[in-house]
Order: sequence, then structure tokens, then C-alpha cells
Amino acid sequence: MRAGTRVAAGVACAAALAALTAVPAQAHGSEQRAPHWELKDSGTPDVRFRGLSAVSRTTAWVSGTQGTVLRTTDGGAGWRNVSPPGASDLQFRDIEAFDARRAVVLAIGEGEASRVYRTEDGGATWTESFRNTDARAFYDCLTFLDRRHGLAMSDPVDGKFRILSTNDGGRSWKVLPNDGMPAALEGEAGFAASGQCLVSSGPKDVWLATGGAAHARVLHSADRGLTWTAADTPIPAGDPAKGVFALAFRDRTHGLAVGGDYRADQASPQAGAVTGDGGRSWQPAATPPPAYRSGVAWLPHSRTAALAVGPTGTDLTTDGGRTWRTVDTGSYDTVDCTPDLGCWAAGEKGRVARLES
Repeated sequence: MRAGTRVAAGVACAAALAALTAVPAQAHGSEQRAPHWELKDSGTPDVRFRGLSAVSRTTAWVSGTQGTVLRTTDGGAGWRNVSPPGASDLQFRDIEAFDARRAVVLAIGEGEASRVYRTEDGGATWTESFRNTDARAFYDCLTFLDRRHGLAMSDPVDGKFRILSTNDGGRSWKVLPNDGMPAALEGEAGFAASGQCLVSSGPKDVWLATGGAAHARVLHSADRGLTWTAADTPIPAGDPAKGVFALAFRDRTHGLAVGGDYRADQASPQAGAVTGDGGRSWQPAATPPPAYRSGVAWLPHSRTAALAVGPTGTDLTTDGGRTWRTVDTGSYDTVDCTPDLGCWAAGEKGRVARLES
């Protein structure tokens, strides 16, 4: 991005953020609307989108149930169904797009249900670049550190989380050795809820979120997945439905974690946590999101503002994750933002929205 464009985007973001955090004002007898989610008709009311990759304000990809992948290049006014052929039985829980033409999508599930597909022509054609052949593995999330280097993570196999690696943009994959991976706790696993249980920042740092065990943990690697350290978080676990569901890092030190209990009839106290040391330690949010949240993203050009989403609403923090307040009650599973203020959210019943001012 050119310097002038970057400055303009920063000014626009600052103005939108100021409006988002302000109490709506009265003007000429009518209420001024703060920035809000505006639904974009995806034309797929029977699909749940848990995978989302925002490229810009105009271009975004979503992926979900029934092997569905959609792409927009006009800000959500129109969506093109670019689903891989023969994939209707798969669940695409994560997608990572490099631009309007190149994307990598992850299907989750036991054994051969876990697959990776790649497109270089906007979804007109897809190549299957990985199919899991180990019945014990179940891949949950995918992340790219740059256009070449990417990782995917599986629930523990032989007592350790399994990491899959690519160094050619997703064209080929290999399982990394697990010597540098700490042992998993009993019952520990990842959550394929939003494509954000494995995230990265910069060229080498990666974080992995867990739940299900006695403690909800975040694992960190500073060498592209070869060696890892684990840290407990204050987000409750101790049940297969509870733990850390999503992470977001705005740089290699400042991160957010959200989660809780995904069961609708269960409360989710302490559903947010924050780190300022790269995930070595985590502190509970003083005022956490009020319910289970499955997705989180930093607002662009901000050091303190972020959005968290879940089935019961969207929450905003303006102090780096210490306190959160609900700003929308719509149902979303995942959220992603781009430098030009292209914040998108997606979820059940084909719901896709963009943040509008």
C-alpha cells in the first residue's frame, strides 16, 4: 500500500472508530447511525459459514457446510459460488486468500474428510493438495505467515498436536516432526469454529488455541511450527465444549483470546483474555464478552480496538481487550478485517456482513 493510501485509510478508520465507540447522537430529529454490520445477501440460506478471508473492502471469500465456497469482488453486492466440484459432503471450516484469485481452503473431519484445496483462478478450478490418510487425525484450522509459508493443525495424534506445513503456497504439504511439541493434556483439542484456532503474525510466529482439557491453553511457536511452548489461559475449560475458540494478534506480542462454552444453554464467564508478552502469560478481561464468542479480530490501524463475534452478538473493545461491550445482537461465527477497513463477518443461515459507516 502506498504511503498516501495508507494515511487516508488510517484517517478513515480513525473516524469510523470514533463513531463506533460514541453514543449515537440526535441530528435534525433522527438518529445518526454508528458503523454497523450490513448484511450482504449470499444467496445461500442453508449454509453456515465458519471460514472467512477478507482481502479488502471489495473482495472476500467465505467457506462452510455442503462444501461451499463463495467469493465477492464488489463489496458483497454479488457472490459467485466457486465451490470445488464433488465436495458437497465436506465442511470447509477455514479459508485463507492471498487476493481475488488465489486461495487455500481446509475441510475438517476425521480421516480423509480433512483435506486442503487450492485455487489460482478465483475458484474456477481447484487442486486437492492434501488429503489426510491417518484416521486418528482431525484437522481444525489453517494459517499463512506469508504467500509461501503456511501451517495447519490437527487435534492430538500420539499425545501431541499435529502440524502440517507448506512452503510453496499450499501446493504441497508435509507433517512436521513432533519433537518440539509439548504433550497434550487429557481431552485437549482445538475448535474448528471460526478458522481462528491457529493464527500467525509476521514471518515466524504462530499461536494455537485449545480447550476440552482441565486448562484452556495457547501454544506458541516462534519458528514456523517446529518448536512450541504452552501457557494456561483464564478462560474456563474442563469440558469438551469449553475453552479458547479464537485468537487474534496485532503483532508478535499483543494478542486476544475469546471462547467460552458453545452450548446455547450454558453460561460463559471469563470468555476473554489478553496477552502483552506474545502469549507467555494471559490475563482475564476485566469486563469480558457476556457470552460465548467464536471469532475475534483487531480493527485495522488501531492498537486498542477489536471486535469479537458469536451466535448471540458482536462485542467491541477499545482498550486492548480489557473491557468489552455488545454493539450488535446478530449471529456471526467469524470475523476478519483488512487494512482498508474491510471488516467482514460470517455465520449461520448464509449470513455475511460488512462493517459500514
